[in-house]
Amino acid sequence: MNYLIAVCDDDVDIRSHIAYLAALWAEGRKDSAHIMQYESAEAFLLSEQSADILLLDVEMGRMSGVELARKLRERKADMQIVFVTAYPEYMAEGYEVQAVNYLLKPVDTSKLFKAFDAAAERLLSARRAVLFKTADGVIRLYADQIVCAEAFAHSTSLTLENGSCMLAEPISSLEQKLGRGFVRCHRSYLVNLKLVSRFTRTELLLDTGKRIPVSRRLADEVRKSFIAYYRGEADETV
Repeated sequence: MNYLIAVCDDDVDIRSHIAYLAALWAEGRKDSAHIMQYESAEAFLLSEQSADILLLDVEMGRMSGVELARKLRERKADMQIVFVTAYPEYMAEGYEVQAVNYLLKPVDTSKLFKAFDAAAERLLSARRAVLFKTADGVIRLYADQIVCAEAFAHSTSLTLENGSCMLAEPISSLEQKLGRGFVRCHRSYLVNLKLVSRFTRTELLLDTGKRIPVSRRLADEVRKSFIAYYRGEADETV
């Protein structure tokens, strides 16, 4: 699985160390992780970035980690939050925002890895399964396994995290089934927004390094979907 992990802490050394441990955890599970670092709660909000797992300090300046968590819970319930802080007195407030764990500094590696495992388990339980038609019958895939889809007449080729498969249904059918989290960027392509690292008016660059064309007709809609997704908005308007 590919995880988006954000580390938010005003101490650059602690922030870098936690990011390093996050990469080790993902590598140990044979998963991949895109890890982002932020020096404050405000920086994370202004980035309009989303995350699967957020490692969050409590005391960071004008906006506390708990305040940030409350704002995020208002609009993105499935983000997994792990507090890593030197302030045990905020523990009760941390769990009010459904934190996975509340770890005290200096962070213990084994406890952090257990918190990551718990976050991953929560994410897995919330995964959305979708049924697709193939020439041989029906298969079940998790939506987050899908990198992109490419249309071929009345069939569709799926690129998955680990491999590919051919479906016996048109790309318009996939667009309807997958819904939010995916964007039709071209007549022939449907893309998982979670894996888009850069948008231009002519192409999408994915975390995998793959480049997907964006049609002129759909460019504005793709831009709106891209921004809305990473703001964690419920709809796709900006």
